[in-house]
Amino acid sequence: MKQVFSKGGLFILLISFYACTKVISVNLNDAAPQIVVEGIITDEPGPYQVQISKTVNFSASNIFPPVTGATVRITDNIGAVTDLLTETSPGIYTTHIIHGIPGHTYRLDINTGSQTYTATSTMPLPVALDSITFQHTARVSKVEIRTVPNFQDPRNIKNYYSFTQTVNGRRLKNTFVFDDRLSDGRYINVALRTDSSYLNIGDTVLLKMNCIDKAAYDYFFSFEQISGNNNFQSASPSNPVSNLSNNALGYFAAYTTQSKIAIAR
Repeated sequence: MKQVFSKGGLFILLISFYACTKVISVNLNDAAPQIVVEGIITDEPGPYQVQISKTVNFSASNIFPPVTGATVRITDNIGAVTDLLTETSPGIYTTHIIHGIPGHTYRLDINTGSQTYTATSTMPLPVALDSITFQHTARVSKVEIRTVPNFQDPRNIKNYYSFTQTVNGRRLKNTFVFDDRLSDGRYINVALRTDSSYLNIGDTVLLKMNCIDKAAYDYFFSFEQISGNNNFQSASPSNPVSNLSNNALGYFAAYTTQSKIAIAR
């Protein structure tokens, strides 16, 4: 089970630090702004949204300026449906007619006037989330409670999953990704790692399980590698792997989604 910590769905590692006796001076304000895209389409009823913004310099406030006035389209490559999105608020583009269908491939096209960006994503077939239970682990000071999704992984099909949790109405920042490389065809019930302070007896937990494609998995997995959440840290600056063209940051993902609610016991 992979664990990813996100802020606003996107993390950009500006510089990695490592032990060295030489002092290196780095100008973090010279990087040219890059476009950042966060777009999804799911098997739930729309509309769906694509958010477009730009990066800022290291010393600037953590507010990403929206990209306005872009032309944004999502096309169902199987259903031959193209949806021209409307900018419903600055940098937020919303669909009208397209529907997410498992097995279909979707193409995102963005034209900002000076640049074009594209991405494709295939929506996997859904895998049923049977139930959620809770794992109790005794620690020195308290008992740690973790959420456990329970589901049957299909045999001989490469599957990728992501999980998010909302506890007592508050969305936790952790996103977990999991692939069936070592568990193909097995019944899965792996506890989701999180800060033990988040879950207590009586908490209401909403667990969302998404079946994602490899491109989305690679994005979130590389996000983890870069941020060092698995005790690995890149020796050089980098960004998460993106399925967007033209050096854009972020991702476009088509996925199936389902959720269940349970009381932590």
